Parts: sequence; structure tokens; C-alpha cells
Amino acid sequence: MITELPKEIMDYIEQNQNHQNQEIDHLNTKGGYIETEDLVRKTAITFYMSKNILLKGPTGSGKTKLAESLATLYQKPMHSINCSVDLDAESLLGFKTIKEKNGKSVIEFVEGPVIQAMKNGRILYIDEINMARPETLPILNGVLDYRRTITNPFTNEVITAHKDFRVIAAINEGYIGTTPLNEALKNRFVIFQVSYLMGDPLKKVINEQTNLEDEQIIDYMLKLSEELIKETKKGKIAEEAASTRALLDACDLAVYLSPLTAIEHAIAEKLEDEREKNFVLNLAETYFKE
Repeated sequence: MITELPKEIMDYIEQNQNHQNQEIDHLNTKGGYIETEDLVRKTAITFYMSKNILLKGPTGSGKTKLAESLATLYQKPMHSINCSVDLDAESLLGFKTIKEKNGKSVIEFVEGPVIQAMKNGRILYIDEINMARPETLPILNGVLDYRRTITNPFTNEVITAHKDFRVIAAINEGYIGTTPLNEALKNRFVIFQVSYLMGDPLKKVINEQTNLEDEQIIDYMLKLSEELIKETKKGKIAEEAASTRALLDACDLAVYLSPLTAIEHAIAEKLEDEREKNFVLNLAETYFKE
């Protein structure tokens, strides 16, 4: 619990505790994001105020984990949409299907994540929103602005969002296959930068979320991570190399494999460029020897 939150927000969080429904257990998430610069507090306040949140940052920096931490804090189930060029209205809103009832075939509408989240006052998490085709997203304009409504084109039903409905989106800037968000869509969000963790916050994550206990290996992993982040900022290697998620995988593997082998498979092999792979391994060899 974040004790620095205003009293009215703390009261609201307490009111939402223990409202569990076994039918939607698969939508419940677990927190675990370790904030930098009080990022969880800022986003938690924005969430409480019903503002749409856009998390910007490199791949593997913890955007999804931050969204899950907010869902856990407010005890809200979360519907997720993973955007791609194949995303269409049916993926967002739902689809019609034929079912058998009393020996007859009837057409029923299966509600999609947007409709379910709006009606039930849940969180809608839109991952990699800039991977979707620009012509797909305008269908959400009314959902994301003051109207909080949408007309379902498949049923003509007008849906007004529940007061507890919230939207969190994530964006990987400069990632292959992405397109810049248009200004109309971007203007509907409050935007937060999510950066790679470094130093003590990253060490805390390693201690809490991996099985690695060797202090020397952990310290070297931290130094390697800092070097990789610096090199990605210079443009020498792809952002994947500095992924916090990849580093945590390497730490787990290092419990049973040599650190160099762990780094090779958890970090280096994710890169497409052979030169970049070798760069990462050579850098790792300055800290670890087989």
C-alpha cells in the first residue's frame, strides 16, 4: 500500500478490498512493479481521477507490470488487448455467433474486452497501442473522452461506461512495426514515461522476483545492466538488450547455469544482429568468466 496517497484515495481503495468473484479470477493480476521517482503514486492518483493513462517506454521496462500493480492496488480485474495490424472491431467489441437453444439455432453476441470492461467497471489495458492500424483506433474515441460511451456497430446498443471503468495503454516508442499516435488519440491520455530500472530499485526487483541469491553475481548483473542501458541510449544496440524482463530471466538461469550462458540465452540471443549479440557477450565477459 502506498501510504503517501491522499486520504480520499486510501478510503476508496479500502472500499474495493475483498470484492472477489471466482468467475473472473483469470482477470485478476498481481502487482510487483518497483517504482522510480514515485511513479506508482503519480499513476495511482491519475487512475483514481478516472483519467486515461498512457505508459511510454522501451520494451521490457515494466509497463505491463505497472498496469498490473495499479489493478492490484485498486482490486480491479483487468481485460487486456494486445494490439497488432490484425486488430479489428470484433477483437475490441465482440462478435456474433450461432448457438443452440431449446433445439433451435439462435444468434448471440459475445462481448469483447472493451464492452465487458465498460459495463462492469473494470480496467481495459491496451498493450502496444501504436502497433494497431491507425484506422482501427478511432472506434474508441468516444470511450476515451468525456462521453465514455460507444455505439456497438454489431448490435446498435449504446453503452455508457460504469463509473469505475478505467483505461491504461502502453506504447513502445520507435519499435519496429509501430506508428506514431495521432494527436487526437494522444490528447485523450495522461502520459507517463516508464524507464529502465537501475541501481537499488533494480536490485530489489532481482531479490524479490528471481531465485538468484549470490550477491557478487547480482552486483555484476546490475553493472552489466547499467552498461547495456547506456549503450542502447547511444544507439549501439537494440533496446531488447536492456530489457529488465530479460535481465530477470538471466538472473534466474544463473542459479543453475554459468552467468555467461544465462546472459547468452536470456539476452544476447534475442537480438537479430550478430554484431550486437557479440557486443553483449563481450561486455558480459568483462564481468563474468567461464
